[in-house]
Amino acid sequence: MGEAFTFASRIGFGASGIGTLYRDVPETVAQDTLAAAYKAGIRYFDTAPLYGHGLSELRLGQFLRTVPRDGITVSTKVGRYLVPPRGSAVDYGLWASPLRLKPVFDYSYDGTMRALEQSASRLGFPDFDAVYIHDVDRYTHGPDGFERHFDEAMAGCYRALDELRRSGEVKAIGVGVNESDIATRFVEAGRFDVVMIAGRYSLIDRSAEKDLFPAAEKAGTGIVAAGVFNSGILAKGPGVEGATYDYGAPPSGVTRRAEAIAGICAQYDVPLQAAAIQFPLRSPLVRAAVLGMSRPERVAQNLEWSRLPIPEAMWQAIDAAL
Repeated sequence: MGEAFTFASRIGFGASGIGTLYRDVPETVAQDTLAAAYKAGIRYFDTAPLYGHGLSELRLGQFLRTVPRDGITVSTKVGRYLVPPRGSAVDYGLWASPLRLKPVFDYSYDGTMRALEQSASRLGFPDFDAVYIHDVDRYTHGPDGFERHFDEAMAGCYRALDELRRSGEVKAIGVGVNESDIATRFVEAGRFDVVMIAGRYSLIDRSAEKDLFPAAEKAGTGIVAAGVFNSGILAKGPGVEGATYDYGAPPSGVTRRAEAIAGICAQYDVPLQAAAIQFPLRSPLVRAAVLGMSRPERVAQNLEWSRLPIPEAMWQAIDAAL
């Protein structure tokens, strides 16, 4: 594998929020949030064409072109490129105010190159630090579609990214998915520097420990933890109205587990959110944790939680309870 790829900061800025995930974010607020993150020392910024249908990359690039490129890690994703709808229907999904472009799935070699050319135009960078193959999973494509897209991604995306890595235009290549067994399959099928796993290595879901972590350790592949709040239940707290798990209503077992962990955190006077952020970073395999942020005050709060001292006894209590 060679020398391990490292990120410019262990806390990463997840730029889905400034792409108007769930709610509109005015341009000035997006730029103020990015400025607050940079001023606070965050140097890893992650985005994707899907986020706001290009809006996230556009806003992130606008800001990052005002600061020194050296010392910053920038990652984006491939698997989709964007086209004008030209009268066809567009599902804007969770994006409140995206660009009026239509995402097209394409995991082929040419589709990968096209996606990266578009990303470079929006970001204003000729190269990238890390590029992830995005959303090759059952959640996105279904069991049958996933198998087809997996093969396409290895023959297309992986081949394109491996060429770019060898030429030095991309420093690291990876895969970004929500399912740990699929991430494991990628790690075993190619030579990946990093894997971004969303929601499967958190306080209440450690399933990635069973398959992905052993495979990643064997391959020398680093882990990036995303979705550390499991889409909301560890941010708002269990039982709070609007608290979701994987973007839906939490199953009863998940709620009970979250309540038990929240109770232990309360005994040690530690905010549940601080434990959620710090938990994945305790593993030596985890090189960064990416947190979605769309308001300046949220940047300050997340960083405060990430630095709060947590006694080892609390972690032991949580491990014992689970």
